[in-house]
Order: sequence, then structure tokens, then C-alpha cells
Amino acid sequence: MSSLDKETVRRIAYLSRINVSEEGLSELAGDLTRILDFVEELQEVDVEGCEPLTSVADLTLPLRKDEVTDGNIQQKVLSNAPMTDAGCFVVPKVVE
Repeated sequence: MSSLDKETVRRIAYLSRINVSEEGLSELAGDLTRILDFVEELQEVDVEGCEPLTSVADLTLPLRKDEVTDGNIQQKVLSNAPMTDAGCFVVPKVVE
């Protein structure tokens, strides 16, 4: 891959909301070019027949029953609210 020019890096920084000084553009261009070269190199690896992994160790995590609860601390949670009604937070109306 050819190296990224300063204008491309400036645009990437803008879209990423990263403030990069004019002097830092050259260094960032080099870093990003090396990253993209490595990704390109990884694309060449033959992964045919390889199953995706979530871990290199063959582990199965214990599962628990998926039950919805209120945590049995409703009053404790509501104790910090400025206003409550029927066990719920009361908030100002924002849509007419």
C-alpha cells in the first residue's frame, strides 16, 4: 500500500474528532500507513477451515437463569430521587 498523504490524515483526524497539529500529521501518516500495511498482510493469511474463536482456551462459562428482577432495592434507589410516585421516578415533562 502507498503511504497516506497529509490531507487524508487530516480528514481522518477530523472525522475521528482528534486534534492533530500540523507537525504531527507526518508522524500519524506513518503510523496509520504501517497499521494499514499490517492489516493488508493479515488479509493474505489462509484461514480456510479455521473456526472463529472467542478464546484460545476451550472454556465454557457457567450460565445462570435469565430472570428480570428489580434487585429488591427499590426504596433504596428511590431514596435519592427528588420526586417519586407509585414507586417510580417523577421527571419534568419535556414533550408537549
